Amino acid sequence: MYDGATMPLAIVSPRPAPLTLVRAGLAVLLLASLGGCGSSGGKGVAQPGTYKIGAPYKIDGVTYTPQEEFSHVETGVASWYGPGFHGKSTANGERYDQGERTAAHRTLQMPAIVRVTNLDNGLSTVVRINDRGPFARSRIIDLSRTAAQELDVVRNGTAHVRIDQLQAESLAVKDVAINGGGPAEQQAAVAQVASGRYAPAQVPVQTAAYTPPPPAPAPAYVQPAPAQPVWPTNSPSPAVDPAPASVPTGNGGPTVASLATGTALQPASGFYVQTGAFATPENAERQRGAVSSYGVSEIFQGSAGGRDVYRVRLGPYTTSDAAGIVADRLKRSGYGDARVVAN
Repeated sequence: MYDGATMPLAIVSPRPAPLTLVRAGLAVLLLASLGGCGSSGGKGVAQPGTYKIGAPYKIDGVTYTPQEEFSHVETGVASWYGPGFHGKSTANGERYDQGERTAAHRTLQMPAIVRVTNLDNGLSTVVRINDRGPFARSRIIDLSRTAAQELDVVRNGTAHVRIDQLQAESLAVKDVAINGGGPAEQQAAVAQVASGRYAPAQVPVQTAAYTPPPPAPAPAYVQPAPAQPVWPTNSPSPAVDPAPASVPTGNGGPTVASLATGTALQPASGFYVQTGAFATPENAERQRGAVSSYGVSEIFQGSAGGRDVYRVRLGPYTTSDAAGIVADRLKRSGYGDARVVAN
């Protein structure tokens, strides 16, 4: 937890009354903007999380390099996530609460404080970065439900926004997180910065400005001609078949067939995100189309229990952490069976 004895608050000389009132008002606004809502319905005990920057990772051919920044500015598309991930762990180990004002960013340190402005309507809010993402359609930030509601993003799903990092506030939450303080202590430190009663550490020298990576190319898929099917057409099955517990994950498994090409191949080495396994290629193809916006997706044919199985996978990814980020995002979007498998 945040230790007041080891992190004393700076005492500053009194300011003129008007300035004091302005700073106090700003403190109230920032605390209200970052604080959680009483009706958020968070699950379990709060998890303090850790201060985290993270190693470079690669998704769909694009390398992301997390780095510590304190004056980050970025313009792009914002999206939001909520019910599918509510109560689960974020990338820095906190418990996600869709009722708090938080967000996911691809490279900023966690936690960090940014102001997000909806350029379509002029609305703005302050959020605390505590998660990684997003990776679909070149979006730059994923907002919690409450933050998205304040910017009027929920209705359309996305919005054109500007991100402005708050330097002193980001330094303050870093100090608190490094000393074990959780979200509540971080929010209190942000309010103290706004009121002039907190002096965070000096800003470190920035090494390089962040340049958003180019969007990954859309996955290509060629539908096999009906006259030359690469799978049996008379295989009985229910409409949707969940992945059976005995379905192999691909480690040392048999040669599989890529339904996109109709040729036998072995999956490339690396880590994949498997979203489901089906008894018919038609059901597998439906899910492959649904998840294709999350990355390069393919259908691999194998066998389990003496019958054909068609697995939908995204990848490969170079590390399990990179694949795990995609799996988490799929779970947030309702694909609860998404999991990382290694080949």
